Amino acid sequence: MKNVTIYTTPSCVYCKMAKAFFAEKKMAYTEYDVVTDLKARATMVQKSGQLGVPVIEVGDVVIVGFNKEALEHALGV
Repeated sequence: MKNVTIYTTPSCVYCKMAKAFFAEKKMAYTEYDVVTDLKARATMVQKSGQLGVPVIEVGDVVIVGFNKEALEHALGV
């Protein structure tokens, strides 16, 4: 199983959609709140070049935003 990391903010609707997708697929993930975790925010920006959330890592693949098809492809589901 690939490691999944999601960078979020508490008010992000698309972050909630991504987490619901993971719950539906019974996928474990690590979540970082980039509002309170400045180190995680810096890591997210360095990896994605973006300040927008969610930023989702599936293994070595970085997906900006909630893109169900890209997530399914990256996860192999």
